[in-house]
Amino acid sequence: MFFNSLHFAVFLPIVFLMYWFVGQRSKINQNYILILASYYFYSCWDWRFLFLLVFSTLLDYFSAIQIEKSDTPRRKKLWLWICISINLGFLGIFKYYNFFAESFAELFTAIGFKVSPLLLDVILPVGISFYTFHGLSYIIDIYYGRIKSEKNFVDYSLFVSYFPLLVAGPIERATHLLPQLKKRRKFNFEKAKEGVYQIIWGLVKKVVIADTCAVYANGIFENYNSMNSLSLMLGAIYFAFQIYGDFSGYSDIALGTSKLFGIDLLKNFNFPYFSRDIAEFWRRWHISLSSWFRDYLYIPLGGSKGSKLFQIRNVMIIFLVSGFWHGANWTFIAWGLINALYFIPLMVLNKNRSNMDSFQLQLNLDSLRIIINIILTFGITCVAWIFFRSKTIQDAFAYIGRMFTEGHFTEQYFKIERYTTELWSLLLIFVLVEWNSRTKIEPISGKYSWIKMSFCLAAILALGVFSDYKEFIYFQF
Repeated sequence: MFFNSLHFAVFLPIVFLMYWFVGQRSKINQNYILILASYYFYSCWDWRFLFLLVFSTLLDYFSAIQIEKSDTPRRKKLWLWICISINLGFLGIFKYYNFFAESFAELFTAIGFKVSPLLLDVILPVGISFYTFHGLSYIIDIYYGRIKSEKNFVDYSLFVSYFPLLVAGPIERATHLLPQLKKRRKFNFEKAKEGVYQIIWGLVKKVVIADTCAVYANGIFENYNSMNSLSLMLGAIYFAFQIYGDFSGYSDIALGTSKLFGIDLLKNFNFPYFSRDIAEFWRRWHISLSSWFRDYLYIPLGGSKGSKLFQIRNVMIIFLVSGFWHGANWTFIAWGLINALYFIPLMVLNKNRSNMDSFQLQLNLDSLRIIINIILTFGITCVAWIFFRSKTIQDAFAYIGRMFTEGHFTEQYFKIERYTTELWSLLLIFVLVEWNSRTKIEPISGKYSWIKMSFCLAAILALGVFSDYKEFIYFQF
């Protein structure tokens, strides 16, 4: 079930009415309704994988209790690693087995041994990376004594399967979400209105921005061999806006939907394309994943302690694992490596935390320097996105090579350019609205909100809720 589908447009009001009119009497009723809704939501993708979600929930629930009950450190660690191994084992089988099998087969073939790998004919369960990380953060927090194990199975099941965040995040923490699920929620009209505005703005990002950019990005990336330099640069920019509009749009819809039920989720994006360096970009992009890797991998590895060489090692590990988390392809690993190479010079020069403050542009040299830094950061981010979008590393290098060598204007470029004036106008409006909303709750809230909401709804309908690009990019992860 897609957020931008008629199915969801019918599903959400039904759940909302049942939740507030039937479930209002107690927290238990509210949580039961949300669990049933979440399991139905997930089963709409493929009901068979519902059993995997339930198994993962049971595994983490009972493992947490056993860790807390363990009377020796050795026993606690045993239960921790049993749980982590099984969780990562399932993730590895469904997401990474074929990648490793094919990679090893190619390696042996390269050195003269013919190998026919045994591949698994399985599809990737939607959201498995996200709900696996939900459970792992909970288990690790129990192990380190940060929280107590949850004895109420209904509450814990809802924490794992809560439908707004189930298939593409944000990756929630038990310390943030579980306390909200353990108390009865009261209807708050202002929060619900804010949620509706956020849902609409998320749909604008997805349907109006991302899906429109996808048409041009796909056309350029799939035909890059016949494109000139400027066309290829445009393709990288279109994809940058596509993936941002797509993923942050999903997050906005998820956060807005959750507000309708009186539950706050973690903010996942904070205007990343206005970052002044790559370190600031990663504090603003996919915040829940970046902070997850920081807290559960980077810090346990030693973080920023020790020598610079030690710190560089930790940064490389974090970015490579982050790239691999996104998909079983060498292009994602290369994307992670490139971002590490962007980040390491800042860390070596102790400038990775230079841009922690907010800023306002004024007519002075400092503002000019900020604008230049924002443009440069966006530019190198677009280069990295080429690897993320390409099918193979060879395609990515060929794309970048042509981007700097094919300066002539081809017939294919003029065919694309003829239809891009409206799109550039749309992107300019989008950037201005995003910039203006950096210090506000949502771009369409505040004065004249109903007028702004009407324009947003008109844009969504005009460009088609039922477009060909329904699926959100991050569903594949």
